[in-house]
Amino acid sequence: MKTAVPCYYHLDVEVSPERVGQVSRILAAHLKFWDLDNLIQPVCGGAEMLLEAIDEHATDKNTSIEMWWNGQHLITAIGDNDRALRPDQELRGCLEHLAAMSDGWGCCATETGSKVIWFSQRARAGERVPLVPTAPAPRVSEGLDVPREVRVAQLAGPAGLPDEVLEEAR
Repeated sequence: MKTAVPCYYHLDVEVSPERVGQVSRILAAHLKFWDLDNLIQPVCGGAEMLLEAIDEHATDKNTSIEMWWNGQHLITAIGDNDRALRPDQELRGCLEHLAAMSDGWGCCATETGSKVIWFSQRARAGERVPLVPTAPAPRVSEGLDVPREVRVAQLAGPAGLPDEVLEEAR
């Protein structure tokens, strides 16, 4: 069942050929924990592709990876620290593949001059997710009797003893 609770994960890693597979397994474990098993292949495939391109073309291998789950979409962002790496040249093939396999993607610059490449995947609801919210269960509590209706004329008439008024009201 897909959880609607927003989730976030952040990982800083120095990219190397050995680390690409390790990062992919870490991301897959988080997706399983969030019950998003059907997104493991596209998300880990896209992340591996970007990390391999960063490993091949970047001089600064320090990279940040973030995943956000908002209940409908999973957004994966990979940020590098290399100012010389140009997405329109070195990462062009990678970005074309991301555009084809994801629901949305983009690239933006940061204040430090580095860049963040992100892509999103929409998750379909699982079979066990109820389509209609369930009604709340009744509370068990002590109920009070509804007061009986007492005619105003009886209360406004001549008052007898207090016990007599109460007996007539019953």
